[in-house]
Amino acid sequence: MKKKIFIIIFILTLPLLLILSRIKLKQPQTIIDSQANKKNEKINNEYINPNNESINNIDYLVSNLPLGKFGGNLVVTIIGEGPKTFNPWESRDATSSEIAELLYDSLVTTNVLNGEVIPKLAKEFKILDNGKTYIFYLRKGLTWTDKKPITADDIIFTFNEIIFKGLGNTSTRDSLYIDGELPKISKIDDYTIKFTLSKPFAPFLRMIGVPIAPKHILKKYTDLGEEAFNLQLSTNSDFKKFVTSGGFMLEEYIPAQRIVLKRNPNYYMINKNGDKLPYLDKYIFQIVQDQNTELLKFQSKESDIINLNGYYVSKYIDNEQKSDYKVYNLGPTSSTLFLCFNLNKQKNDKGKFFVDERKQKWFNDRNFREAIDYAIDRDAIIFNVSSGVGVPLFTAESLQSIFLNEKIAKGHKVDLNRSKVLLKKSGFYWDKNNILNDKNGNIVEFDLLTNAGNLEREIIGVMIKEDLSNLGIKVNFKPIEFNTLVNRITNTLEWDTVVLGLTGSPLEPHGGKNVWYSYGALHMFNKRKKNDNPKDILPFEKQLDNIFDEASLEIDFNKRKKLYDKYQEIVYNERPFIYLYSPLNIVAVRNKVKNLYPTSLGGILHNLNEIYIDNKN
Repeated sequence: MKKKIFIIIFILTLPLLLILSRIKLKQPQTIIDSQANKKNEKINNEYINPNNESINNIDYLVSNLPLGKFGGNLVVTIIGEGPKTFNPWESRDATSSEIAELLYDSLVTTNVLNGEVIPKLAKEFKILDNGKTYIFYLRKGLTWTDKKPITADDIIFTFNEIIFKGLGNTSTRDSLYIDGELPKISKIDDYTIKFTLSKPFAPFLRMIGVPIAPKHILKKYTDLGEEAFNLQLSTNSDFKKFVTSGGFMLEEYIPAQRIVLKRNPNYYMINKNGDKLPYLDKYIFQIVQDQNTELLKFQSKESDIINLNGYYVSKYIDNEQKSDYKVYNLGPTSSTLFLCFNLNKQKNDKGKFFVDERKQKWFNDRNFREAIDYAIDRDAIIFNVSSGVGVPLFTAESLQSIFLNEKIAKGHKVDLNRSKVLLKKSGFYWDKNNILNDKNGNIVEFDLLTNAGNLEREIIGVMIKEDLSNLGIKVNFKPIEFNTLVNRITNTLEWDTVVLGLTGSPLEPHGGKNVWYSYGALHMFNKRKKNDNPKDILPFEKQLDNIFDEASLEIDFNKRKKLYDKYQEIVYNERPFIYLYSPLNIVAVRNKVKNLYPTSLGGILHNLNEIYIDNKN
């Protein structure tokens, strides 16, 4: 790996400067083949999924893990401002979704060992008519936290009145269209429902794994429309009135400080003795502003789990034997980090372009985007940000994806000469001061944004600024508050470039349709509204639309793989996103946390309801 020493040529905040200086002194670590990884292989294969058992007319999930102790709190940290909502159907950020999905269970979930779709609120399901009919048999005897039964009416309400109606975040609805039609859902009896599809639809089971809503609570708000519904379950709501179905209930939320979830005493999962799970009394999220504070929380034993990166990975592994924690390596994350260009050519209501016309021309020039790509030193980013604990990323699919285009994934090395050739092709030139100008004599300068407080992205932004200065490009790097950033990307559209990350499924690319589809909710590089001129859709965007439509209707895996290979190839060649690297998912967990069976697909806490605390360790 190239060991590029990164020189800071402008003033940084003190914490960022200190971290960078420490990282530069540390040699890269080959963590992928480390003992930490090898010792986890056995653990990752030991987890046994719960099985079904009917007791007194209640269809329970029964844990197959060793019996644990009831009581105790598990404390974790999250970076940022905290959740924006507790409404899982309205949620548009990772923190809100994570919390809300602990409160509301879904019809199906994913087997963390092999990636198969398995029942959750459903006890079982059948697939008929060559994949055009799905019958779901719900667990009987399950109740909401207000003791009202969970029935087929709740499932039908969730899909017909929330998702299919387009209330809240429309990503799930958008992903379920089949040739312009949504699936039909009908009630067979109180505990049996049927989905009817116009055609076989490969991603269907994964796409319907959404939280189910209590009809008797939310129906009056869906009847009032989107605004009334979106206000429900807000961070300002009365938490005592929340009616949920998950293993935990919301007890307390103090903005910018903490979220406290307490166990649901009437959850439908039990241990081998028939005792109702979860074991934990409380699951507590401490809200911190940056990764330094998160680290201090763990070091002072105020938290029980921490995701590690960079310099701290090798430090924590070295100290593991004499510590009260274990380090787990779950391999490359399924998230993607990237630099994104704003290609939008539209005007706002006042007749002003969202993006300056000069920058529009640069960003919409494929040679320009490719030149930027070849100027970014991914090896240096990995070395400086993560002490070598990561892998270069070039594809829209994560390195864990079963649909990964292996050819594209190999990528390329940094090549400034190629960058300069590409820029010259499009008429760019360098003046006597080695400043890049476009063919009209405009100096090339633009803003680069990311969310403030995320140290990893802040360092990446600094490094991209430095890399592009080698091409005579001035980058104004501006970390800003996350909500402000999201508003610019999704609403005002007034931004140039951004460093961001997205989570994704290594098992189903169709979940990314809302990113790549030309009218997708997360189609951030050329965000548009339904009434925009269809002529403004770029040729490669039309290709991606067609590929995602075709792949969703193709049941054969190998044929789907070829289509998704093509989509990755198009994204790589067009570069609306320039992918940067995949960090390794390295996590330190206190020894007192028991029944821990981390997997690459499920992460550390996939079996939260079965985890318990043993303070003797």
